[in-house]
Amino acid sequence: MIAWQHLDTAEIPGGGRLRLLRRGQEFSIQLGQNELMNSRLSASERALAELACGRIGARRGARILIGGLGMGFTLRAALDCFRSDAEIVVSELVPAIVDWARGPMAEVFGDCLDDPRVAIRLEDVAEVIRRRAAAYDAILLDVDNGPDGLTRAENDALYDAAGLQAARSALRPGGILAVWSARPDRAFSARLGRSGFAVDEITVRANRSGGARHRIWLATRPDRPGS
Repeated sequence: MIAWQHLDTAEIPGGGRLRLLRRGQEFSIQLGQNELMNSRLSASERALAELACGRIGARRGARILIGGLGMGFTLRAALDCFRSDAEIVVSELVPAIVDWARGPMAEVFGDCLDDPRVAIRLEDVAEVIRRRAAAYDAILLDVDNGPDGLTRAENDALYDAAGLQAARSALRPGGILAVWSARPDRAFSARLGRSGFAVDEITVRANRSGGARHRIWLATRPDRPGS
């Protein structure tokens, strides 16, 4: 078996280190011994964009915010399924991940970062969400391991009651908050409902042929101005 090669280490703002590893054509991003992302397992990350697109993809000039660049699977799926006049903002906290996308993982990302629909912001997605009301038709969050976080305690602020209210305010009427998680979370499901969203929970596999079961929440802001 081919051994893993350590390519780089990145500091996470607020503490912690990510490691980029490669084994043949396979890439892995790890925190300690925990694998956060693997280039062979992309189906559930793609589904995050595809499911949201199924709800609002026909809107003209749709504006989409993606929290977390990762290995670009959600971004590439968004580029594939949203209209050519869409605007896709990607907020990434760790600058090195963007460097990896243009460097050692360029073969994984292809030319998606150069698509004219894409804008990269090197900042916390929570700050981007709070900046403008009614700014987005969809907010896609693949941050940490989901509501039950792993890498940063600060990420809890995305998923608590105040964070969900901020996301709801940042959505246009009828907009979608889509959240990826490595596991189910009943408390988070209930919190979404209390925050005024209509909620669907969907189980998706880590890859097309099977793999771990991941959870995606599709939370819709009511389609009424002021609601």
